[in-house]
Amino acid sequence: MPPKPSRRAGAARTQRHSPDGGSAPPAAPRLEVGEADFVVLCDALKVSDSVREKAWKTYESLSAADGALACNKKKKETWGVCIFIVAIDLDEVTFTFTELLKSINISVCTFFQFLKEVDVNMDTVSTKVDSTVSRLKKKYDVLFALYRKFERTCGLIYLEQPSSEISAELSSVLVLKNYWITFLLAKGKVLQVEDDLVISFQLLLCVLDYFIKLSPPAMLKEPYKSSVSAVTVNGSARTPRRGQNRSSRTAKQLDTDTKIIEILCKEHDCNLDEVKNVYFTSFIPFLNSAGIVASNGLPEVEVILKQYDELYLKNKDIDARLFLTHDETLQPAVIACSQLERTPLKNNSDEEVNIMLPQTPVRAAMNNIQQLIMILNSATDKPSDTLIMYFNNCTVNPKDSILKRVESFDHIFKKKFAEAVGQGWAEIGSQRYKLGVRLYYRVMESMLKSEEERLSVQNFSKLLNDNIFHTSLLACAVEVVMATYGRNASQSDSTSAETDLSFPWILNVFDLKAFDFYKVIESFIRAEPSLTREMIKHLEHCEHRIMESLAWQSGSPLFDLIKQSKEREGQADQPEPTSTLNMPLQHNHTAADLYLSPVKSPKKKASGPPLSAASTPDVQPAVIPQTQKPQKSTSLSLFYKKVYLLAYRRLHTLFLHLLSEHPDLEPLIWTLFQHTLQNEYELMRDRHLDQIMMCSMYGICKVKNVDLRFKIIVSAYKELCNTNQETFKRVLIREEQYDSIIVFYNLVFMQKLKTNILQYASSRPPTLSPIPHIPRSPYQFSNSPRRVPAGNNIYISPLKSPYKFSDGFQSPTKMTPRSRILVSIGESFGTSEKFQKINQMLCNSECQLKRSAEVGAAAPKPLKRLRFDIEGQDEADGSKHLPQESKFQQKLAEMTSTRTRMQKQKLNDGNDTSASEEK
Repeated sequence: MPPKPSRRAGAARTQRHSPDGGSAPPAAPRLEVGEADFVVLCDALKVSDSVREKAWKTYESLSAADGALACNKKKKETWGVCIFIVAIDLDEVTFTFTELLKSINISVCTFFQFLKEVDVNMDTVSTKVDSTVSRLKKKYDVLFALYRKFERTCGLIYLEQPSSEISAELSSVLVLKNYWITFLLAKGKVLQVEDDLVISFQLLLCVLDYFIKLSPPAMLKEPYKSSVSAVTVNGSARTPRRGQNRSSRTAKQLDTDTKIIEILCKEHDCNLDEVKNVYFTSFIPFLNSAGIVASNGLPEVEVILKQYDELYLKNKDIDARLFLTHDETLQPAVIACSQLERTPLKNNSDEEVNIMLPQTPVRAAMNNIQQLIMILNSATDKPSDTLIMYFNNCTVNPKDSILKRVESFDHIFKKKFAEAVGQGWAEIGSQRYKLGVRLYYRVMESMLKSEEERLSVQNFSKLLNDNIFHTSLLACAVEVVMATYGRNASQSDSTSAETDLSFPWILNVFDLKAFDFYKVIESFIRAEPSLTREMIKHLEHCEHRIMESLAWQSGSPLFDLIKQSKEREGQADQPEPTSTLNMPLQHNHTAADLYLSPVKSPKKKASGPPLSAASTPDVQPAVIPQTQKPQKSTSLSLFYKKVYLLAYRRLHTLFLHLLSEHPDLEPLIWTLFQHTLQNEYELMRDRHLDQIMMCSMYGICKVKNVDLRFKIIVSAYKELCNTNQETFKRVLIREEQYDSIIVFYNLVFMQKLKTNILQYASSRPPTLSPIPHIPRSPYQFSNSPRRVPAGNNIYISPLKSPYKFSDGFQSPTKMTPRSRILVSIGESFGTSEKFQKINQMLCNSECQLKRSAEVGAAAPKPLKRLRFDIEGQDEADGSKHLPQESKFQQKLAEMTSTRTRMQKQKLNDGNDTSASEEK
């Protein structure tokens, strides 16, 4: 532990003198706290006395804690972290984040990691600091990803050694600096959401387009050189008249000279109309406001530098100019702090080489957007003829109200989007909303077709006139679009980094309750088989967010449903009996069941298919006979089953981290956890599922004399996926009062459940709750390839990202597993011998399966025979293709058909798959 010097040693310091030798006015004595080097660091960062004193106290507490060794070895780094967190908490930040990194000689990624390590106690780093760090992380990830893309793009545009006729002042280094700082200034001035990767990249393309037109053709590579030369011949913007209005002049030019922006957009799979919209509505106004004069060639770097410096000092965050010099403070650590780029695996030496581009964040985002646009190419902004037919079949035609609702939300969404991103981006928001409307109509039609097939009815008046159903469906469609465009630079397949526009932002825009939104998610996924794996995972993540906290907020209709459930049969608090926990979770409910539940006709014995709310949309008894009880709410029952499943999965994961040596405790903890959710559900109001889970674990360990402190529970919890430190740092104690989870346990949880918890210490503990049945998730594609049983190492692998696009068609650039014969539908097909060999191997596999069945083995599920027939016939569905179609078109059609059937089959399999079937 470091020595404790005098804390008030500065009181007797001599007066400072001015530089000219004169005596300066007497200054307030500087408070000196801590070691000499700590004082020097504080002086360098110009921190206040209050920050100095509290930062040193924080350092002392860290040094005395369990993790003191790391802090003592890295004193200067620890001091910097302490100064940072205290300055944030006290709102007395006198330094920029980059200045802090430079002062303690540490990189941004190392700083974030070290901050996480020194938070040994839950109260070391506040939620306010967590929020600031999260913003810095996201901004760094976006800037790093964009600069890497920027460098590579400029390498494709500019010659490394231009001809001698180019002045040395226009070197590639200077051009790079000019571009990048202009982009940083534009991004900081016109973007309120600085972590939006897609919009930032579109703005970067605008900067590139603008400056390429101002560059001498001799500096450029093709095709940019020819395009700029053509523009120059026709009268370019490089030597405009000084008196001409630049805004109108540039707009006229872009209408006629769009070749460069078209090349850039095509090269990066970016939507041309969107980029042009960004150019007109945001970039041109920025140029005017920044006073960037292009009349004499490229703008002066000094002019831009001065403005950016003012912006940087105002924001007090990252000096992104340092990317230009590859400054070590902005470089990723050896183990990168975020998965910004994944390098493809190399094939074995005897395998065919598959050329694959690395999946950079920008390319991944552009590919996701292209996939979504391809899905919606055939959709329209208005209801289709089929939808109109369904509307006309309704007792009350819902068409007018649907169209009016869509138009009303267009204005609302446009306004909210502009408020969040910036007023210049309102049209971009409107474009995204229109994509959501296309998806809304498309999914609605698919849902109605499924309901018609299920119920053999065409009158869906009750459902189609339900305002909450339509609002939820529209919000879900728009959320899919927003999530596709909102991919953050730190996202990977296993994480879901949030931005300011991330869910649940959409709920506020549509004034929608989370519990109502939840009801449409499962049906939405079923109704749209073209949803990509990323889209499905995002919707599942939204469902989890709702179940763990959002649905339990005050004002949620969930509590009214629970109250009605209690009153239904005069039972105790049992929204969902424990007897259903070990039953398979059947995913056979539709949106109609959930939105019109529990207002349904009583059950009656009848032949034929079971009736649903959709099948009797306008037939509801005014008074329910006293001999019959109201039906149980389907939406509540299914919600609780899913909550139990999610809760047990979370508990099981945390249990394996902490108590694997005490397996007998898991059923006890789960019983207490499940009892709380069922009988003491008011504890969930405005709280989080994981808070109840951690308290249940601590309570059982306490009563069973197992040494497990909350600090250990929290440390393990922080390492789990999709967790937030606010969950254990800021728990509701009573109205508008929050504290740590330890305080919540002592003052609220323990007081409410003390009698129940003590029962577990007696010789007659409570009856244990059954472990929930855990099916395979029906929402996700398999993470790994499926092996054909008894086959010769043959696997069927779902399509995976990344994708590249060519001529409007998608083709996978990465397939697994690595094998000697790898066929990717959409790429070149290779020789016919390859397909014949695959057919032969599959046939042999089927023969082996038949033989194994004949000798008394358990009969396997029948496998659909997959055959790549070079004559153009798909034996999976017996369809034939016209002879004039190309092989590529044939295989593309086969791929679409097969993929749709495979996803439907997977959803059906998820209904009856038991835990024992999981591999």
